Amino acid sequence: MHWEFVVLRVLLLHAALVQGFGILPGRSLSHLEITQKALLNGTVQACRALAQAEGTNFSPPLQPFTPENVAAACKAPQSAKTFRKALLFIVLRNVRVDLRHALNASFHFDEEMLNEGRNIITAGIMAVKASNNQKNFEAARQKLGELLHPLQDFYSHSNWVELKNTRPNPNLIRSDVSIGNIADKSRATCRSCDGDDCTNNILEDIIRDQVLTSGYFGVFPFSEKPPGKCSHGGGLDVTSRMEPTGGINKDTFDSNHGHLHTQAANMAVAATSELLEDIREAAGSQPFLEMMGISKGSSKALCFVIDTTSSMAEDIAAVQGVTTSIIDSEVGTENEPSVYILVPFNDPAVGPLLRTSDPNEFKRVIDTLRASGGGDEAELSLTGLQLALTSAPFNSEIFLFTDAPAKDKQLTSTVIALIERTQTVVNFFITDSPTVNRRKRSRLSSPEVQLYKDLAQASGGQAIELSKTELPTAASVITESASSSLVTLLQASRSPGKTDTFSFLVDQTVTNVRVYITGGSTLAFTLTSPTGETQQSSEPSGPLIDSSRSAGNFRSLQIKKVQGQWNIRMISNEPYTLKVIGQSPIDFLFDFVEASQDVFTGFDPLETRPRAGVNGSLLVTVTGSSSATVTEVTLVGSSGSEEIRGAASPQEGGNFLVQVERIPTEEFMVRVKGEDDSFPSSTSRVTFQRQSPTSFRSSNVTITADSNAVLDPATEFAVPFSVVASGAGGNFTIRATNSRSYASTFPTTLSLESGSANGTVTLSAPKNTPSGTDVTLTIEAEAPGGGDSNYIVLRISVVNSVTDFTAPTCQQVSLRENCPESCSLSTWEVILRVTDGGGGTGVERVRLTQGNGTLNTSLEAGNENVTLATYNSSCCAPEMALQFVDRVGNSGTCSFSILEGLQGAQSHSTKVTPSLFLCLSVVTLVLHVLTEVGNK
Repeated sequence: MHWEFVVLRVLLLHAALVQGFGILPGRSLSHLEITQKALLNGTVQACRALAQAEGTNFSPPLQPFTPENVAAACKAPQSAKTFRKALLFIVLRNVRVDLRHALNASFHFDEEMLNEGRNIITAGIMAVKASNNQKNFEAARQKLGELLHPLQDFYSHSNWVELKNTRPNPNLIRSDVSIGNIADKSRATCRSCDGDDCTNNILEDIIRDQVLTSGYFGVFPFSEKPPGKCSHGGGLDVTSRMEPTGGINKDTFDSNHGHLHTQAANMAVAATSELLEDIREAAGSQPFLEMMGISKGSSKALCFVIDTTSSMAEDIAAVQGVTTSIIDSEVGTENEPSVYILVPFNDPAVGPLLRTSDPNEFKRVIDTLRASGGGDEAELSLTGLQLALTSAPFNSEIFLFTDAPAKDKQLTSTVIALIERTQTVVNFFITDSPTVNRRKRSRLSSPEVQLYKDLAQASGGQAIELSKTELPTAASVITESASSSLVTLLQASRSPGKTDTFSFLVDQTVTNVRVYITGGSTLAFTLTSPTGETQQSSEPSGPLIDSSRSAGNFRSLQIKKVQGQWNIRMISNEPYTLKVIGQSPIDFLFDFVEASQDVFTGFDPLETRPRAGVNGSLLVTVTGSSSATVTEVTLVGSSGSEEIRGAASPQEGGNFLVQVERIPTEEFMVRVKGEDDSFPSSTSRVTFQRQSPTSFRSSNVTITADSNAVLDPATEFAVPFSVVASGAGGNFTIRATNSRSYASTFPTTLSLESGSANGTVTLSAPKNTPSGTDVTLTIEAEAPGGGDSNYIVLRISVVNSVTDFTAPTCQQVSLRENCPESCSLSTWEVILRVTDGGGGTGVERVRLTQGNGTLNTSLEAGNENVTLATYNSSCCAPEMALQFVDRVGNSGTCSFSILEGLQGAQSHSTKVTPSLFLCLSVVTLVLHVLTEVGNK
C-alpha cells in the first residue's frame, strides 16, 4: 500500500514537470515569470488609471519592474512588503496547480478538454470578482492564482499559436460564447514527427480549417489516446510513443514544439494581462490595488476586539480616545491604516464585524459602542478573536480588550492555528473589574489570565494586566504599532522565569527602537549598548534610555539609537516576555513549504504545521530591497535551548529556499540575517537581523485536505480530509470550526490504529449568502492524550450560480448643448440610459473614465435595472466616457462627444484587442522577455 503510494507520487511529481510552462525560472520562461511579469504590469496599469482618475501625474517605474519600484511609482512605497506577499501568494497558487492537479487534463487544456479548461477559468473569474466586491481580497488572490495556470497552459498545450494567431483568445474568459472550432473526437489532428523534428506534425487540414486541438498525455503503461490524435510529448508521456509519435507542447525550448516557446510564453503574458484588466475594470482600480496589497496609507490594519459587557465602560472610552488620536493624526499620512476592523463581543452575541477603509465610518461606529449586558463571569472572547483572525489581513496586529475570562476555551487550539497561519500579533489588555451590575471577581484568577498570556506569547504580542485607570498609558502601544514599517528585532519569553541574556542588532536602517517588557514586580534588567555602556532597570534616567512608561505588568522603553549589537540581561524568577521593535524598510516574509526532490523543482506552501524532528524547507522573501541577500536563517527554540540553522539558496525575485536538517520539536521562531547595499545613505553594506514575532509548533500528525475553494449555497459542500500519524495510533479527536458558523457535520473521532484514516467535513451556507462571502474552515486532529495535534486551514469562497454573462449597454436619452466659439462661457449636458437588460443582475457601478465634468447617477423610476447617468461639462471639454459594471462583474464602456454623438457601448469581455496602453505595455514586456532570453 505505502509502496504503491510512493510510486504514484513520484509519477505525479515527474508528470507535473512536463504538464505546463516550467514551474520555476530557468532558460525557458516559467509560470512564475509569466505570472509575475503580468501582475507587475497590471498593477502599473491600475496605478496609472487611478492617477488619471484623481487628476495626478503618474511616472511609470523603470524596467525591469520590481515590487519595490512599482510600489514607489504607485506612491505607496510602504506597501512593498504586502505587495510582495500578494505576488508570491498568487504565484505559488499558480504553481500549486501542477503539484495537485498534475494528471487532471482540464487544468492543463490537455486531451482536447478545451471547454472544460475554459470552464475552470470562467468559474474562477466569477469567484475573483465576487470576492473583490465583498473586499475578501485573500480569497480573490487564491482563486486568481489557480485560474491563471490553465489560462497560461492553453497557449503552450493547444495549437492556438500554430494556427498563426497573434493575439490571445478573448473567449477563454467568457462562458457564453464558443472557445473556437474544436476538433471532433474522431478527427485526426497529427502525423508522426520526422525523428526529433516535430515542426510540421499538425495536419494541414487542421491548420487550414482553424481547428483547435491539444495533446494527449499519460504516464501509466496502460495510457491510451484516440487514433490520429496529437500527444503532449516529452519523455514521461507514454502516448508520445504511440502513432502518431511526438508531441506539440511548447513548455520549454527543448519541447517538441520548443521553436514556438517564446511566442506561446509571450501570448500567455498578454492573456494574463488582459484577464487582469477585465478583473480591474469589474472591481475598479482602487479595489484591484488592494487585492494586490497596494494601499495609499499603511499596509497595516487597525483591528479591535472589544468586550462590551457592562463593566467595560472605561475600557471602551479608552479605545474611543485612542481611535480618535490615530485617525486625527494619521489620516492622509503613510501611517494611515489601510483597513479598520471592529469585532465587539458580549454574551451571547458576537459582532457584527465591521471592516471598512473609511476612517470616519470606523470612528462613528466606535463612538456608538456602549457597555451593557453580560450576566455571568466569562465571555465569548475567543469567538470574537477567531472572527477577527479570519477577517484581518495577513501579518496584522489585533488588540483585544476584556476584564473577563474566556467562556469558549474549546476554541484555543483553533485560535492558535489561525495565529500561526496568518502570522498575526495579538495583544491583550486585561483590566481588573469591580462588581458592576453582575457577579464578577475583582481580578481574573491566574489560570484564567494564563490562557490570554499563552495566546499572546504564541503570536508575539503582549498580555498586559493593569487597572482601568492605567489603560490610556498602555494603549499608546496601539499608536506605535500603526507604523507602516514596523519590524521585530527580537522576540523572547521565559516561562518559568530565569535569568538570561538576549542580544539584538540595530542596523543603519532602523529608527525609533522600543523595548516592550511584561513581567512581575521583581523583574530587573541591565541594558548594554554596542559601545559597552550600561543602564539598570532601577535607574530612572541614564545614557541609553530616552523615555520609559509603565502600566500594570507592562513596561515600554524607547532607547537611543546606537548602531550595532545590543544586549539585555533579564533577571526574574517569574515568567516574562521581551520584545524589541523598530522602524525599517527592510523586513522579511516566509512560508513553510514542501519542496519536491529529484528533477522536480517546485514547492508548495504548507497549510499545516511542519513535521517534527525531520528535515524541512522555508521560502524566505526579503522585502524593502530588490538586492538584499539572506546570509543566515535560524529556527530559534522559544525556551532558548536550541537553535537550528538552515542553508539558504537564492531563487527568482528575491526569494530564498531554506532547507533545515530538522524542524524543532519545541515551539520556535524564525530569525533571518542578511546584507544589503542598496541604501545610498549608508556608508557601508547594511547587515540586518529580523525575527518573526509568531511562535510555531511542529507535529508528528499530518492532516491533508483539498477543495475547489468555491461553495455554492444551493448545494452541500464536502471537504474530504486525511489524517496520518507517524507515532502511535489510537482514537484521534477531530474538530472542525468555520468562521461563519455555518451548519456543518464531521466525525468527532477517527481511529488511526493502521496509521491513517479519512473523514469528510460538510458545510451548508444559507441560500441567501451573498456571492463573494468567504469562510475559513479549520480542521484539527488531536492525538490521544492531547500531547500532539495538527490542523489545516482552508479559505473557501461562496459564489452563487451565475446566468448573466452580458455587459450593460447605454443609450442616449437627451442632449442639451449650445456651444459657441467662446467655449469657456457655455456648458453642455447629456443624459445616458445604462441598462443591464431584462435578464441582467442590475447595474452595480457607473464611473467617469474621461472628462472633467460632473457625473450624477440615479435609478430610473420603477426599474432597478436601469441607471440614468447625467453628465454636465464645459463646452471646452466636448468629450466624455463612461465605464459601467453589473453586479456579477460584466463590464462595458461607452463614450460621447458633442461633435460626434454617442459611441456605442462595448463589453470589455468582447474586446478582441486590448487598450492602447495594454498593447504598449505588453510590447515592452515582450522586448524585456526577449532581452532576458538573449542574455541567457
